[in-house]
Amino acid sequence: MNGPAQRRITIKEVAEAAGVGVATVSRVLSGGSASPETREKVFAAAARLDYRPSALGRNLRRQRTGGVGLLVPDITDSFYARLADGVLSCARSYGEPVTIGVTGDDPEREAELIGALIEQSMDRLIAVPSGDGDMWAPALRAGLNVVFADRRVRTDVPSVVPDDRAGVLTAVEYLAGLGHRRIAFLARHGQSQRVTAFLSAAASLGLPVDRDLVVHARASRDSAYAAAAGLLQHHSDVTAVLAGGNVLGEAAVLAARELDVRIPRDVSLIMFDDVPWAELCSPPLTVIAQPAQDIGYRAAELVLRQGGRRPPAVTLPTRLVVRASCGPRVAPRRSS
Repeated sequence: MNGPAQRRITIKEVAEAAGVGVATVSRVLSGGSASPETREKVFAAAARLDYRPSALGRNLRRQRTGGVGLLVPDITDSFYARLADGVLSCARSYGEPVTIGVTGDDPEREAELIGALIEQSMDRLIAVPSGDGDMWAPALRAGLNVVFADRRVRTDVPSVVPDDRAGVLTAVEYLAGLGHRRIAFLARHGQSQRVTAFLSAAASLGLPVDRDLVVHARASRDSAYAAAAGLLQHHSDVTAVLAGGNVLGEAAVLAARELDVRIPRDVSLIMFDDVPWAELCSPPLTVIAQPAQDIGYRAAELVLRQGGRRPPAVTLPTRLVVRASCGPRVAPRRSS
């Protein structure tokens, strides 16, 4: 008679034993770059715990559990909530359940959640990626069927994304047409494509390309507010702001109110993502509308599609919705 089944060691336990992060363990075990000391720690911990990563791939191939995993940075952000609703709607039509994980835009947390999904033998995953392309190598090698949504960090993984380049260019062109030249961009983690599009649009229109006017925030409302307030306080020459998402747009509105900066008289504001409160603001916000629910639905279609060749990337259109938060350029504000 066989003895009791031995419990499978998880990648998180290896990380704890080695004194490193889950993402580092994933990178080392998949052949990625790391210092000799780190590699030695990881391999020693894996050997000591008798961790066998190759078993993960076998489980995926032999014991598919069904269902779809969905990883998003923040379920309280209305954009990601609508994206999740699109995934749920599509999965429901296929009769598939959805397991949702929240990464907080933290690559370490993302790697931990991916490891947990693999160990549950789930083989289909939709993700708004937080880590870079190398972070996803272990999951792909284990046979995980991945589709990226909203962001794209690997060209060999299917993705469904909004047309950031066209959206940013349209917004910057609109502001430049109103006479604005000192335009700032509020960005958060994972928006490198929007930042690149912003700098490219400014250069193409002959506007000053000043990287100091690209202000980054971490994935929290407090950080977004601090970034917006710092921008308005320290860059009094800025006459227009483009916010990379609705949380950043909300922060810009609140910071402007606290600092007695009038929109649009002192600063014009455009926000990525159309949300219900944008039209209820005083003044109503001009936005770059993006199809969050469609992004989720199309991503679910791709990951659930059986057979056939999947497109490497699906780009969905954005559109500028003009309201009252933008006006002609006026003289720069005086520094406080």
